[in-house]
Amino acid sequence: MPKPSERGLQMPSSPIRKLAPYAVAAKEAGVKVYHLNIGQPDLPTPQQGLDALKAVTRKTLEYSPSDGIPSLREKLTHYYAKFGIRLSPEEIIITTGGSEAILLSFLACLDPGDEIIAMEPCYANYISFARTAGIVVKTVTTTIENGFALPSIEAFDAAITPRTRAILLSNPNNPTGYVFNAEELQRLKEMVVRHDLFLISDEVYREFVYNGVPFVSALTLGIDDHVIVIDSVSKRYSECGVRVGMLVTHNRQVHDTVMKYCQARLSPPLLGQLVAEASLEGTEGYAAACYQEYKARRDFFIQALNRIPGVYSPMPGGAFYTVASLPVEDAEDFCRWCLTDFRYRGETVMMAPCAGFYRTPGLGRNEVRMAYVLKIEDLQRALEVLQAALEAYNNR
Repeated sequence: MPKPSERGLQMPSSPIRKLAPYAVAAKEAGVKVYHLNIGQPDLPTPQQGLDALKAVTRKTLEYSPSDGIPSLREKLTHYYAKFGIRLSPEEIIITTGGSEAILLSFLACLDPGDEIIAMEPCYANYISFARTAGIVVKTVTTTIENGFALPSIEAFDAAITPRTRAILLSNPNNPTGYVFNAEELQRLKEMVVRHDLFLISDEVYREFVYNGVPFVSALTLGIDDHVIVIDSVSKRYSECGVRVGMLVTHNRQVHDTVMKYCQARLSPPLLGQLVAEASLEGTEGYAAACYQEYKARRDFFIQALNRIPGVYSPMPGGAFYTVASLPVEDAEDFCRWCLTDFRYRGETVMMAPCAGFYRTPGLGRNEVRMAYVLKIEDLQRALEVLQAALEAYNNR
């Protein structure tokens, strides 16, 4: 029997979704599962976007241009201008979600065997996309003890080799919720210029920065030819399913290289672009309400989480995730057990074990990533279930 490729066999499982079959089985048995494992917002999509979908009158659902519908890209220039980012429509490429933008940035900027440096814990799909592109992810480690702040530049310098081509940044960070400030980004800028590297900056959570620290985009650092920004409407407008993302760069050579891949895959989703374009206008009130709701959820969730004996989470500055340490030796075993063996009044909780967000073996074994994307009443109940689960697990 023929076997799959070695590349496919070496592809890591998603720590976010790998336990999903256990959750499905629990729900089929009538158990209520509180999903803290995945960043799927429960807030409604803007009505403007839903109305645009209902109003589609096309007789043919045609291909769009490979870089996306021109009117969408034009409206996005006005959106970015609100953050001090000056762009032309020709510097924005619409992609099939932020996921495709990540993969295309890897394919356009690195050759097989080249290296990219990320901060761990990092978004687990970065590792999967790197494996797909044949590139090597090296990491510098952030720690829960100092809230996952930027490591020293010396740590980055020690990781750089002749094969290093890029630094990968997530800001605000997934999975930690950390927001990198202007001083930290200045240090990264100087290092990127000194080593002549790309800075690939994933900024899909820019709308959600809570601590009064202004968001600073990598596109405002004054190193235009070095920067590629990854973006998406998925979390901003609760539109994960429309699969519309953006790859943004002033570097014309990178843009033109990415476009070769875009033309090969023909076009991004037509209907998703129509929804995304409609969501860009007249939604200021929607965005403000979403911000206030996520901030309130964060404030409640982290404070309540830290009241559980043995649990610790720093206060995340943005996005809607946190990494928390638990009083267990093996968080993956605990998370699986919660789904297979534990029930509290017919309920249980699902989390993402954090070891899969690290590259260094042994790190994150007692940590989980949790997404506070449920309404406060459900978050409160989920934490009650979590506390009961920890007590039962450690008293087995």
